[in-house]
Amino acid sequence: MTAKIRPSKGAPYARILGVGGYRPTRVVPNEVILEHIDSSDEWIRSRSGIASRHWAGPEETVAEMSLAAAGKAIADAGIAPSEIEAVVVATVSHFKQTPAVATDIAHRIGAGTPAAFDISAGCAGFTYGLTLAKSMIVDGSASIVLVIGVERLSDLTDKEDRSTAFLFGDGAGAVIVGPSAEPAIGPTVWGSEGDKSETIKQTVSWDAYRDAAPGEVRFPAITQEGQSVFRWAVFEMAKVAQEALDAAGITAEELDVFIPHQANMRIIDSITKTLKLPDHVAIARDVETTGNTSAASIPLAMERLLATGQAKSGDTALVIGFGAGLVYAATVVTLP
Repeated sequence: MTAKIRPSKGAPYARILGVGGYRPTRVVPNEVILEHIDSSDEWIRSRSGIASRHWAGPEETVAEMSLAAAGKAIADAGIAPSEIEAVVVATVSHFKQTPAVATDIAHRIGAGTPAAFDISAGCAGFTYGLTLAKSMIVDGSASIVLVIGVERLSDLTDKEDRSTAFLFGDGAGAVIVGPSAEPAIGPTVWGSEGDKSETIKQTVSWDAYRDAAPGEVRFPAITQEGQSVFRWAVFEMAKVAQEALDAAGITAEELDVFIPHQANMRIIDSITKTLKLPDHVAIARDVETTGNTSAASIPLAMERLLATGQAKSGDTALVIGFGAGLVYAATVVTLP
């Protein structure tokens, strides 16, 4: 006789309850970048829309920035840290392979003994984490989930690479996800195109760097084939964004906010145009002063829109992350 397994039972739906962010104290304008590359402020702005970014100091580690962002999200959600039953951290710049930085964060925020793990999904990492959090809550394996996107990309930036030196910034964004009586996080449209994985990559593997003779190879950095990535993001991600709207049953007219990964202002503007978003839709353009912060970019942009009043609680927002892999994930959410 086959034993019957009791089915999982969680909340009917999930929602974002609170959001928080942390930007390092040091602001780095384009003039500092130009000390290392042959370019101009005008060229950087025209290519990327970036005027400045934040770079972390020695004390602003991946864990410390995460703690700061998490603390704000917890306060915004109005919960106690002890209520958190899972911590998911999306990052590519935590240099300890193990243990996961999520375990340290869970302990230090006073969450008790929650499930805790890191995920590596590049610039789509936050949206991947949000999808996992929603699934946990509906499945019943956790009732309150902390999702963090955090990066110290200044550690992985080749400051002499004219094509990427101006792109990357540091920071952390976090959300608290909890149960909901009505749908507030839509279906996720996600996937990968591994045949294009070489278009965004680490220049040297860690073992190759370890095994090289002193001075033989430079410290690993992030590199990309800019034009290929641009074309992919502009044409393919607009399709994915529309699929996410369709999956959620939301039209462009019903949308209030668009929060794409903050990779490049030209990409943001192009996707916005392709989607034919109405003028009333608030568009996140945090990249101008924050740069590309990979997994942290969407929650940081979300926090800024809410803090500045460009978006408000209860608004319907389309979020989409895309990057190294090439991976992507898009969904529609109700803002906290």
